[in-house]
Amino acid sequence: MKKGILFDLDGTLWDSSEQVVRSWNKCIREKAGREEQITSEFMRSQCMGKTLPEIAALIFPDMEEAERLRILKMCSEDELDYLTALKEGLPTLYPEECEIIKALAKEYTLGIVSNCQCGYIEVYLSQIDFAECFSDIECEGNTGLSKGKNIRLMMERQGIEECVYVGDTQGDANAAKEAGVPFIHAAYGFGKADSCAAVLDDIRKLPEIVKTLL
Repeated sequence: MKKGILFDLDGTLWDSSEQVVRSWNKCIREKAGREEQITSEFMRSQCMGKTLPEIAALIFPDMEEAERLRILKMCSEDELDYLTALKEGLPTLYPEECEIIKALAKEYTLGIVSNCQCGYIEVYLSQIDFAECFSDIECEGNTGLSKGKNIRLMMERQGIEECVYVGDTQGDANAAKEAGVPFIHAAYGFGKADSCAAVLDDIRKLPEIVKTLL
């Protein structure tokens, strides 16, 4: 029986909030000519894990939907360029993440499922030296599907029969429920969640937790 561990990205595998905020604020100010500016705390607590339309509504609540989406799409494009060009001050990984992921890849099929735009997961993979450990990636920006449906899509694509989903927000918990898989809450991340099969306060504990669920 093929077993898998699928991961959310932001707050679960890395913290890119400070870098994304710098990029977005510059785009909002210089390209959109707007005064709105966001903080890293706002990004972590309100935006991570949400789709672009949801984030656009949070930042520009009084703006017409088409216009706020236009601005957020510009921000997303600039974000990818900014993150790709970084040579120092890279987004933070979690303690011993490389070693943990490499060890898990020997026993399980690993994948990343996020609500991000196309190209964002690829930036993460380009900046780590264990990208080969992940067999598959999928995102809302690619399929237009919910995170739960993308989890199921990846399971079917990879032939995974048993799976857990690791994420840090209630949205991730809801996605796991939609997909019909156990949810491991990465409590070290950005959000709170209920309906968890397990709570993970340190990524280094993931192998032992997974063994109790798969």
